[in-house]
Parts: sequence; structure tokens; C-alpha cells
Amino acid sequence: MTLTARQLTLATLDRQLLLERRRLDVVEAVRQVCAVQAQAPASPYLALWSRVEGFMPEDLDAAFTDRRIVKATLMRITLHAVHADDYAPYHAAMVRSLRASRLYDRRYTSTGLSEEDADTLLPRLAEFLARPRTGADVEAEFSESLGGDAHRLWWALRTYAPIQHTPTGASWSFKLPNTYLASGVDPADEAKDATAGVRRLLISYLRAFGPASAPDFARFTLLGRPVINQALSDLRDQVVRVPGPARAALFDLAGATVPAEDTPAPPRLLPMWDSTLLAHALPGRLMPQEYRPLVVRRNGDVLPTLLVDGQVAGVWRTAGKGLELTAFRKLDKAAWRGLTEEARQLFALIADRDPAPYRRYNHWWDKGIPGVESRTVTVE
Repeated sequence: MTLTARQLTLATLDRQLLLERRRLDVVEAVRQVCAVQAQAPASPYLALWSRVEGFMPEDLDAAFTDRRIVKATLMRITLHAVHADDYAPYHAAMVRSLRASRLYDRRYTSTGLSEEDADTLLPRLAEFLARPRTGADVEAEFSESLGGDAHRLWWALRTYAPIQHTPTGASWSFKLPNTYLASGVDPADEAKDATAGVRRLLISYLRAFGPASAPDFARFTLLGRPVINQALSDLRDQVVRVPGPARAALFDLAGATVPAEDTPAPPRLLPMWDSTLLAHALPGRLMPQEYRPLVVRRNGDVLPTLLVDGQVAGVWRTAGKGLELTAFRKLDKAAWRGLTEEARQLFALIADRDPAPYRRYNHWWDKGIPGVESRTVTVE
């Protein structure tokens, strides 16, 4: 049977724990969804609140502190929170791409330093980051020998070196300035483990976002097609091809299931940069094409969104003692009731920590969000 576009959307929601919240330990929840976007410190908390029944932010605090979940630059050259056991294979899969994104960039090449120069400094960096340090600490350490080039060297190394962010005890575990810690991964081992890392990442991706195509996986990771095709070939006993509505071939884990076409999708509020909006080739599965320019801004910011029946239907932000919900289309009473209840519960979570976690992005609303209707849900 050929899968429909609706079934693919439902599959993504189901595997991302968005069809029904599940009672999971936060560490296992992060592993289930492959990785959680973490550019904004609040986003992993809000993402897991949308997915985990009875989510307690203190559990995520503890997981970050104990390093059972770690935060690092990985897929798409962006910050993700991942299961600690997944960090090494994910980084091995991504390091070649991360390295190229910086060492071939003019901001690094203008220093006159070579790729080998940067790689040679990795052991020294790992030794210096044996305990948490800020970026300013690292630059000061390297400026003794590199002078003004230390800033650009650190810009490159902090992206591809095997290092992780460490929590600073702020409202959402992390705050500026970032602090960094060596992961303990040996770069020499990563070179040998890269192929296995891509296979591990692909399996995790399909478990969290499948069925999906090679272009979908490329979109999620920014890995090249030859690397992806090799992984698909290597995993032929674990990954099967499934028929879908588009020309691109779809792949899934053997034995995986997809929800029925008529499965209802409940309202949800998603954080900024939620992975569900970034995990598939354009236009994606949850984002109507006409709404994309309203949600994904010119600089790449992905605004917090409203989901109605599995599709993006608007955006939200905090406003005073509540949330302001802006719909891009006319919504019925049932949709508003569901969104209102979600908003009340979400603001209760936010208010205890930081009632305006995305305040710096309010300028997008100041520039105008062309919604059909806005409602402010207050919590006294």
C-alpha cells in the first residue's frame, strides 16, 4: 500500500511523541526523538514538555548536570541536546562536515593557518578543556602563540572539535557566556568510526522521523548524498524501501509502522526551531508552504508554532502573564479550546523559570505577523 502525505505527517508526529504524550524518562525521550534542537536554552525544555507526560523540568536539569544528556554542535552545524551515548557516533558522523564548514571558510583561511594547524591544536584544546572554560578563556590561552588569530581559530574549533557545552545553573541550565568541556572523544578514533557513525545516526533518524528519503536525511544533517547512499546500502538488512506519494524513494526501519489515515492529531505548541520543522526536505510535512515565510525568517530563525490537526497553523509568544496565540487561518472552536488549554499549561511551566524565554525574538512580531486572529491566554 502506498503511503499518503497525511500518513507521513502522522508518522512524524507519532515518532516525535506529538500524537500522544508518553510517560518516559527524559533521557530516553531524547533518544527516542533522535536529538532536540538547543540553540535557545529554553527550547529543549519546551520540546520535551510537548512530548513527555508529566514532564518535570528538574529532571532535565539533572540530566544535563549529570551529563546523561549533552549539548553540542552537531547536525546542520547547530546546537542539539542528545543522549550521552549517542554523542560520540553522531559527532563521528558529522565531524567531516563540521570541519569543512569552518576550515574552508574565509573567516578561517584569512588567518593564514592551514587545516593541519587547526587539527594539530586539538590535543592542546582537549587538555585545556579538561575542566569547564569559557570561550574567552580559550582565546586567552591561544592568543599567547597566535595573537589576534586566536579568535578565528576558536570560531573554527568550537564547531568541529569534540567538545560539549556545560550547564551553568541558569533558568534553563545554560546561559551566555557558554562554557565548554572536552568530551573525551579521540579525533583519531572519529576518523575510523565515521562510517559507523553515519549508520547509527541514520537508524536514529528513521526511528524518529521516518519514513523518509535520502534528501530528507540530507536536510536534517547536511551530510552529502554519497555518504548517505553508502549508509543506506550498508543497512539494507535493517532499512526497507516503502512506497510513498512523491517521486523520491522513502526508507524506513524494517518492521516500523505508520498510523492510519484517520488518526486524529491533537493541538500542540512547539518551541523555536523544533526538529519536526527541520527534519525533511522542503516543504516539509507539518508546514504549509504558504506559511513558511511567516515562520522561518530570513536569518533562519524558526518561530514557536501552533499545531492544529498536525499542521502549523500559527505562532505564539509570551505576553505579560500568558501567551499570545496568532493563527494564520480561521480556526474552529474545538481547535481554540485545545490550544488554550495547551497555552495555560505551557505558561505555568515557563512562569516558574522565565516568563519570556524568547524575548529577544519579539522584534519579528514588531515587524508584523499577518495573522487572521490573535488570542491572549492569561494565567493568574
